[in-house]
Amino acid sequence: MPVTDPALALQAAIIARLSTDTSLTALTGSQPRVFDFVPPRTKSPYVTIGQTLERDWATGGDPATDTGAEHTLTLHVWSRANGRREAAEIAAVIRAALHDQSLTLTGHRLVNLRHEFTETRRETDGETIRGLVRFRAVTEPL
Repeated sequence: MPVTDPALALQAAIIARLSTDTSLTALTGSQPRVFDFVPPRTKSPYVTIGQTLERDWATGGDPATDTGAEHTLTLHVWSRANGRREAAEIAAVIRAALHDQSLTLTGHRLVNLRHEFTETRRETDGETIRGLVRFRAVTEPL
């Protein structure tokens, strides 16, 4: 069985969780709108996978078996509604769906998943509000 990349396994598990969250779907439309790549002509609001960072998190034991990864992952909320409320509500649902939750990863075990911060800002176009929701996770291979 090939070893799966822990960052991609984490991303897939996050997309799967958010795509089935009924509270999020209620805010973003009748279909899940969580993307790694946004299809053309997608209407807001929607969520994208943003910056990801993976660091070695080995515990110092046997280097062949005692490995792990620390991840920093940012989700972006995109809204064209007037004001920040829509983006802030979606960000709050994302936090509730993921913070300290257990996710199933292919080839890896999620040790923890913690919310670090949420930010909302108006983009330079003056019409788009972007929310950033950052998480820190630790994974280890199965």
